[in-house]
Amino acid sequence: MDSKIKLARVAGFLYLLIIGFGLIAQIFVRDVLVDYNNATNTANNILASEFWFRFGFVSELMMLICDIGVTTILYLLLKDFNKNLSLVSTFFRLASIIILSVIALSHYAALFFLGGADYLTVFDSNQLNALALLSIKLHGAGYNISLLFFGVHLIFLGYLIYKSGFFPGVLGVLLIIGGICYNANSFTWFLFPAFVKMIYPAILIPCSIGELLFSLWLLIKGVRVFK
Repeated sequence: MDSKIKLARVAGFLYLLIIGFGLIAQIFVRDVLVDYNNATNTANNILASEFWFRFGFVSELMMLICDIGVTTILYLLLKDFNKNLSLVSTFFRLASIIILSVIALSHYAALFFLGGADYLTVFDSNQLNALALLSIKLHGAGYNISLLFFGVHLIFLGYLIYKSGFFPGVLGVLLIIGGICYNANSFTWFLFPAFVKMIYPAILIPCSIGELLFSLWLLIKGVRVFK
């Protein structure tokens, strides 16, 4: 019994790290340094804060490492209730991690385009700046694909939490709502790019609330263990 509670608390700590590293990478690095409408400004910002841009990339890698730990622990905690559904939930989250791990290279690729290497002299500075911004935009597209799989995971996870009794049912409901919001955001991003600016970031607020409360519950309360 104690081992499951300890595992849950480890998952809660790792989940908070995921949130923290994710905020650093996106909100405090890319959203600060990247001007998505101006390649020159973006290039100047990155070169002026190159270490910070690199730190954003490393933060994303740390987020993914922590996410593997959380994914594993959640499966261990929930498999006794419904092993098959827990596996499905786990696979969707792992798919999200793998996609984001690959697309993270496009964040780092901007540094190659702006690094001044001799083999890039065939491009002028404006072209290199444009390629750097393009690589970051590709990262955004890949991130939204990753969130689509993650959203499906949250729907399954929320159902498992709601039905298992291991956690308060309201947490399961909030995670289901969060998963739906992630999916709505991703589909809107690809189908109606002009409209997504009207709903972002508000549509992700329910996602943040559900995941934050769930991570805090894991850290503080752990998991209910039935004798």
